[in-house]
Amino acid sequence: METYESVLLVKNEVFVFKIPPKTSNRGYRAADWNLQEPQWTGRMRLVSKGEELVMKLEDKTSGELFAKCPIDKYPGVALESVTDSSRYFVVKIQDDNGRSAYIGLGFGDRSDSFDLNVALQDHFKWLRKEQEDQSAPQQQLDLGFKEGETIKINMKITKKDGSEGSRPRRGVGGAGGGGLLPPPPGGSRLPPPPSPQHTPSPSAPAAPPGANSEWGEFNSASEPSQPPITPASQQNWVQF
Repeated sequence: METYESVLLVKNEVFVFKIPPKTSNRGYRAADWNLQEPQWTGRMRLVSKGEELVMKLEDKTSGELFAKCPIDKYPGVALESVTDSSRYFVVKIQDDNGRSAYIGLGFGDRSDSFDLNVALQDHFKWLRKEQEDQSAPQQQLDLGFKEGETIKINMKITKKDGSEGSRPRRGVGGAGGGGLLPPPPGGSRLPPPPSPQHTPSPSAPAAPPGANSEWGEFNSASEPSQPPITPASQQNWVQF
């Protein structure tokens, strides 16, 4: 995957000084430098590319590189603060052949040096978090059922006509059971009421055989003394 260069901070005016060799372990002092006569003036850019961080000193007009300082940690030997001022630093510059030298770097305003400190701290804080996330073990999600664990599923029952519902329960027998009442004893169908007696007109059509056989049996049982009808045009009605 290609890594892009990101500019973290730009300061358009910085000063570079030649510093004397360090003679004690108490640190560098900016007062020992010739602050009135800087060796070089230009632009500073703080650039990150992945985990790499480089301070670049460039010509503020042409952008030509004057020197660069790879920074692997902060505070560290690559960029060190002086003991007597917050605006000056000792910078370890390197070329492509690996040769290195120490120079003095200063800002005209304290807010510029404060911005440099914040940008460096933010970068290495982000870098530590990235390294911790990569080294942390990946937690696997366990979706299996534990012992004794069950799952409940709600299902809908569809009737034949397409409507949804649930099968009704059967009632429990006995008083107060709340179920359906049993049919009355002696059968589930009541006899029909008797038909009124009338003489059909000669022009009425004869009923098809067996159409009202049950009603015929009922009439013949309830009217045993009815005399037969003698006209030949109504013989079918006599049989009925």
